[in-house]
Amino acid sequence: MNMVNRIFDLYDELEKQRIMLSFKGDLSPDLISAILELIEEKIEVSESDPRMRKRVFNVVMECLQNLYHHNKRTIGANEASPHRNERQGVVMIAQDNSGYSVLTGNYMARDEVNELKNRLDQVNGCEPEQLRELYKSRLGDGKFTRSGGGGLGIIDIARKSGQKLEYGFVPMDNDNTFFSLNVNVTS
Repeated sequence: MNMVNRIFDLYDELEKQRIMLSFKGDLSPDLISAILELIEEKIEVSESDPRMRKRVFNVVMECLQNLYHHNKRTIGANEASPHRNERQGVVMIAQDNSGYSVLTGNYMARDEVNELKNRLDQVNGCEPEQLRELYKSRLGDGKFTRSGGGGLGIIDIARKSGQKLEYGFVPMDNDNTFFSLNVNVTS
């Protein structure tokens, strides 16, 4: 199959899946700002409910911040990589009849998987009122994560989406895992 047909097939598949935005590559603060502006414009056109627009935008913003701040790929001592300092990630935002899906993926240190999985499971085990209390508790405890944040992002995403967070971990090598997160925002 030639490249022109492959591009059309990709376009056609993105249209069928109602993908509003798809990006894979290096993330920077400027790029994140540009993506947020683009999504804000697209949601303005596609979503009539202002509360839903705000919820979707907040989830996208928090997911992009997490993607940027918690993106880490360990390069072994014997491994040369031109991408050593880049924050590679993937983000897709799709719309369907029930709402929006925000999907992100990035590398992370394999030895940090259990800690993140435990936090995700804790958040997924909470009812809305419990999430509010967990958020307040984390806000007030003064503890910081390894990346310097307060660990509020995942809680905030769950609060804004009103749904359980879907996630997965794919081991890549001895040091790295690929983490994927799917957040559904429904009315």
